[in-house]
Amino acid sequence: MNKHAYPLLSEMEYAKRLTPPKGKISMVLDTDTFNEIDDQFAVIYALAAAEKMEVEAFYAAPFFNELSSGPRDGMEKSYQELLKIRGLMEREDIPVFRGSESYMDAEDLPVDSEAARDLVERAMKRDPEEPLYVVAIGAITNVASAIAMEPRIIERMVVVWLGGHTLEWGDTREFNLQQDLHASRIVLDSGVPLVLAPCMGVASNLRTTLSEVRDYVLPQGAIGQYLYETYRNCREDHFAYSRVIWDIAVIAWLIEPEWAPSHLMPSPRVSEDFRWGIDPSRHLIRYIRYIDRDAVFKDLFQRLAAL
Repeated sequence: MNKHAYPLLSEMEYAKRLTPPKGKISMVLDTDTFNEIDDQFAVIYALAAAEKMEVEAFYAAPFFNELSSGPRDGMEKSYQELLKIRGLMEREDIPVFRGSESYMDAEDLPVDSEAARDLVERAMKRDPEEPLYVVAIGAITNVASAIAMEPRIIERMVVVWLGGHTLEWGDTREFNLQQDLHASRIVLDSGVPLVLAPCMGVASNLRTTLSEVRDYVLPQGAIGQYLYETYRNCREDHFAYSRVIWDIAVIAWLIEPEWAPSHLMPSPRVSEDFRWGIDPSRHLIRYIRYIDRDAVFKDLFQRLAAL
C-alpha cells in the first residue's frame, strides 16, 4: 500500500477518537526497554494501573546508540528486558513480541516483524467504537510498519506516542522521532488518531533523584529493588543530579488526562532536517502541552507501594 491509500476519517471522528478515555482501555506497549531507564518505569507503571488499562501485549522496539550494535541488537536487548520485567511482575500471561530488526527504507516499505503482524491482527479484531490504544515509547517502526501493511487498522486504534520536542523547540531532533524518519512521517501523515507527548518542554518536567527513588521506590520489594538499582547504575555521581523519566508521560495521560493538559491541533509535518511545520488543512491530533510532575510521581510511588 502507498501512503495515499490510508482511510480518511472525518473531523468529528477524530474529535471523538481523541477524547481522553474515561473507562478502562485495552492497550499494547511498544518499547525500546533496554535503551534508557525510563522504559522500565513506564512498563511497570502501566501494569500497576490495572484498573485503568489492560496490557494485552508488549512489543520490543529497535534502537541504536552506545548501548547496542545496531537496531536489531537494540530490539533483542529490549525483548530480553521485557521478559525480565514480566517475570518480576509475575505477568507471564502477557505475550512479548520481537519487533523490527531495522528501520524503514521508505514509507511504503514496512519492516516485517512479529510485533507488526500481531498489531495488525489485534487491531483488526477491534470494534472501531472501542479502539485499541497503541502506546509507543521508542522509535515508531513497529507501529508504522503495521499501518503500512494494513492501513485499515487506522480506523480501529489510537496511537499514544512519546516523540519529538515541543513545537516551540528549535528542532525536533529527538531520539524516538529521528531514528526512523519514514516511520515517524507515517504516524504523523497517515491520519491514524494520534496523541503526541513531546519530550523537551513537556515530558522533560518528569525529573526525579536517587534520594527520592531510594525513599519511595526501593522499599517496595523486588520491583522496587530492580527500579532503584536501574536508576542508581545509570550514573556514577548522583550529587545534585536529577534524571528525566520521560516515558511515564504517556501512561500518566491515560491514567489521568488532567495531569497532562492537551488540545486538538492539525498534525504537524516534519522536515528532512527535523523541524516542525504547521499546515491548518491537515487532520487533527491531540497534543500534550504540559505535565504535572508532582501529581505523576505521587501516583507512581503510591502504585508501587500497593503492589
